[in-house]
Amino acid sequence: MAEHKIQLDDQHISCQPDESILNALLREKVDISYGCQQGVCQSCMMRSLDSPPPSESQNGLTDQLKEQNYFLACLCYPQQTMRIGRRDHTDFITHGTVSTKKNLNSETILLTLDIDDPLNYYAGQFVNLQREDGLIRSYSIANNSIHSKQLTFHIRRLPGGQFSEWAHQELKLGDRIALSEPQGLCYYQADNLEQPLLLIGTGSGLAPLAGIISEALHQGHTGDISLYHGSRDETGLYWVEEMQELTNKHTNFHYTPCISKGEPPRHIAAGRANDVAFKALTDLKGYRIYLCGHPDMVNSSKRQAFMNGASLSDIYADAFHVVSNSSE
Repeated sequence: MAEHKIQLDDQHISCQPDESILNALLREKVDISYGCQQGVCQSCMMRSLDSPPPSESQNGLTDQLKEQNYFLACLCYPQQTMRIGRRDHTDFITHGTVSTKKNLNSETILLTLDIDDPLNYYAGQFVNLQREDGLIRSYSIANNSIHSKQLTFHIRRLPGGQFSEWAHQELKLGDRIALSEPQGLCYYQADNLEQPLLLIGTGSGLAPLAGIISEALHQGHTGDISLYHGSRDETGLYWVEEMQELTNKHTNFHYTPCISKGEPPRHIAAGRANDVAFKALTDLKGYRIYLCGHPDMVNSSKRQAFMNGASLSDIYADAFHVVSNSSE
């Protein structure tokens, strides 16, 4: 496989064999937005200006974006010389104003944005947030779809994370943030209200799961809803009281907080959230599964859920990828 030349603005870059456009740009220290590097968050979306990009680089994009030759730089391995352009900022369809910012625990904040224009989304989806200097990161929506003009996010501080450190330390009430269209396939569907649901999350992976649970209960879901939320220790957990209140209010909702290190208090289970869940629920035939959080947990839980009887078509996942100390 030969190397191919990539032109971005006035810069010409050689893309080595088996090297993605994203990696080539990063190697040359080009300032480009990116996140998961797995084709999920779509932060690295770019546009081919002279020819259609490889079809594999358009996985997950809408037909409209494909027709306009948009592609994901992390998935794009050039097959010819390409002239590319940055993503048009008009892809960010509205703005939000920070109306709430409070601590959920020592490392996670609850951020609420009042949105200029109503957003049509499914509970569990994510949006890209963009600050004024153009830095983009993806965060899951933590509320149900009733709140079309107000969105909440759980933003976990990552050491050296440009966006999360800024959100924790500098972002203040009244500040403005641009938002993209909602994205992602890990969301609640009210097509079978009697289907049992199993939700497993780690850390701020609780955010989309909380939205899914809220939406399911609002829609009158009658099947059992079992949530297992895990952290290394008790300080990493949050919304424990709120989830316990839901268990008291809804007989079909069951909540199990878990910690993997140390001796847990009486109301918390010992062990990783996925291990505790699969030990308790050994037959998952007919279940719909939602997995959100650390990629290792998500990937291993997919396999285990399938081994425990769940259909692959009923397993929905959102892995929270952490890239480097310069992004999250």
